[in-house]
Amino acid sequence: MQSSISLSLSSPSTICRSDSSAAVSNANVNLLTPRSLRFCGIRREAFGFKSLNSSLSTRLQASNATRRPNRIAASLAGNGAPSNGFDYDLVIIGAGVGGHGAALHAVEKGLKTAIIEGDVVGGTCVNRGCVPSKALLAVSGRMRELQNEHHMKSFGLQVAAAGYDRQGVADHANNLASKIRSNLTNSMKALGVDILTGFGTILGPQKVKYGDTVITAKDIIIATGSVPLVPKGIEVDGKTVITSDHALKLEFVPQWIAIVGSGYIGLEFSDVYTALGSEVTFVEALDQLMPGFDPEIGKLAQRVLINPRKIDYHTGVFASKITPAKDGKPVTIELIDAKTKELKDTLEVDAALIATGRAPFTKGLGLENINVQTQRGFVPVDGRMRVIGASGELVPHLYCIGDANGKMMLAHAASAQGISVVEQVIGKDHVLNHLSIPAACFTHPEISMVGLTEPQAREKAEKEGFEIGIAKTSFKANTKALAENEGEGIAKLIYRPDNGEILGVHIFGMHAADLIHETSNAIAMGTRIQDIKYAVHAHPTLSEVIDELFKAAKVKANTSSPVAA
Repeated sequence: MQSSISLSLSSPSTICRSDSSAAVSNANVNLLTPRSLRFCGIRREAFGFKSLNSSLSTRLQASNATRRPNRIAASLAGNGAPSNGFDYDLVIIGAGVGGHGAALHAVEKGLKTAIIEGDVVGGTCVNRGCVPSKALLAVSGRMRELQNEHHMKSFGLQVAAAGYDRQGVADHANNLASKIRSNLTNSMKALGVDILTGFGTILGPQKVKYGDTVITAKDIIIATGSVPLVPKGIEVDGKTVITSDHALKLEFVPQWIAIVGSGYIGLEFSDVYTALGSEVTFVEALDQLMPGFDPEIGKLAQRVLINPRKIDYHTGVFASKITPAKDGKPVTIELIDAKTKELKDTLEVDAALIATGRAPFTKGLGLENINVQTQRGFVPVDGRMRVIGASGELVPHLYCIGDANGKMMLAHAASAQGISVVEQVIGKDHVLNHLSIPAACFTHPEISMVGLTEPQAREKAEKEGFEIGIAKTSFKANTKALAENEGEGIAKLIYRPDNGEILGVHIFGMHAADLIHETSNAIAMGTRIQDIKYAVHAHPTLSEVIDELFKAAKVKANTSSPVAA
């Protein structure tokens, strides 16, 4: 669920990639290596696309093999030869989006690479998260539009009452996940990544076991991801009390469902369930809904996404006990005050979805064999994703990426971390700027963000002694949004007036998840407002919302220079 369509790799401190190991013709590399097209960090190969037909690719490979460094040639022709004394240059434990991104980048760089998967290729994102959830949200968006009689009449359209086939909707989500999973597997096989089936366990330095087989690797990446977090007192039966894993199967649509947690996962499922006819009750432990969002954006989103819909909510309470439906009795939820722990209410509903976040999947990895202690289940790492041992020392040749390290539990963040690690493995110092990684919530309308919220920016400004500026633009002033009758929404820019540094951007509105990337890339590249405000945007497009946002900022500095990391 928690994903967006982006990959931000660079930061102002990033060292350039060009060196002797890649001293080949850019044109040839671009022809031979499919690049850049990603969904949740998935490259274009996962969708069955190829840069060239196979015969031309083969001829080009043959003609260039003699003048390419062996490492590059090996990555293009297949898995390379391992370093002396090891079975592999790199072994990745976990074949989710993070592991996939790292594996493809490693093969591209000439590393002999294996990936170990104990479940199914694709991990949470492809099988139980980003991918199937977007299929359900695509359905909810169309249902919501067809059900809005006033909206349709404004276009001059007359539509009969909209309905849906539950199994057909579920099949759409399942088929999409299956297709992407299959293509993901084929893409790694085609590029020469060895896919090893079994539960990966670290036996010691540079040694991993899967099944009954032991292999060695010069470097190891932990990319085991996460599982739904279920608090104590909640009994999950997979039918009436469910997690997001179960909900994505859409085995039934309850008349009334309680959603515990109002973050990304809870909001997206509320969008799906209400579009399909359910009534929703949010149970939120904090005093306001959507606590992770910028407060101003959260208030507007509540006015649009919650208040007009069949949604009510309880805030400042814990669901201390949830009992599944049984013998004709409904699901019961005991609510206690989050501060006093006194019983406040008891709900009786048809179903309950536990959307309280995710927990790292790190048990059984054998971390004790290398003197690593997890922190609340997360593997401790430094800024370069290097694993930190129990005594505070770095564990040589061991890295951890994605949900398992807890730095940023997003699929594309895992992929970016994996690629950053590979850069380090081949001898290039690469530090990922996590403040440049965007996030999105795919409700209708969408919410997206990158960088700091306004309270976070004000706290930073107070500590470091600078002022912040706020600029806003409305979708109501955008021609394309008005043409679509989708004028509800705003974009908000948080910045430093003294030097033009972008501190954060938050968008609520039509296609917000797509619009955020111009700003996230600007943060990643250290671009200042006084430079990017001169960029040209096609008219009429939604991108002009961002254009106007930058132009609305009042920057005192006229000269530009890279923003410090």
